Amino acid sequence: MVDLKSYIREVPDFPTPGVSFKDIGPILASPQHFQKAINGMTVGLCMLSDKGASKIVAIESRGFPLGGTIAYKMCVGLVLARKKGKLPGKTVIASYALEYGSASLEIQDSVISKGDRVWVVDDVLATGGTAFATAELVCQLGGVVDGFAFLLELSFLHGREKLKGYDVFSLMSFDT
Repeated sequence: MVDLKSYIREVPDFPTPGVSFKDIGPILASPQHFQKAINGMTVGLCMLSDKGASKIVAIESRGFPLGGTIAYKMCVGLVLARKKGKLPGKTVIASYALEYGSASLEIQDSVISKGDRVWVVDDVLATGGTAFATAELVCQLGGVVDGFAFLLELSFLHGREKLKGYDVFSLMSFDT
């Protein structure tokens, strides 16, 4: 069994001093490791909910390859949560705090319908701000978030607390 955690590259002081960035690039670059990550996250999502979500909302940018592949594997639609100003047409917007700043995300207003059940997928659960903002976008559009799946979680930042009331799955966890 391959230990995916050993394929996470630590980059100190990126993107700002004091932040130790967890680079998932080595996992994405290896077909064997990427497949193991996708399979693990897919199983995790299925354990969270038996309601049968109809869409995956993938968060920019490293959530795109994960969410897109999981959506394909599960035969569900894919919705992109992008940085402000990157999507054409009418959108809904939510702002949030990062562990090293602030940002905004948006989703096109036509891609989630009232009552759509969705799973939110991203690479990292840190403070939970990005994931929570994405849930707010889904709710603004009338959708229902059935759960979140992350490749890895930085448990020392307590992001799960921000997502109380939601089911959360992380394939790996880092304590520091």
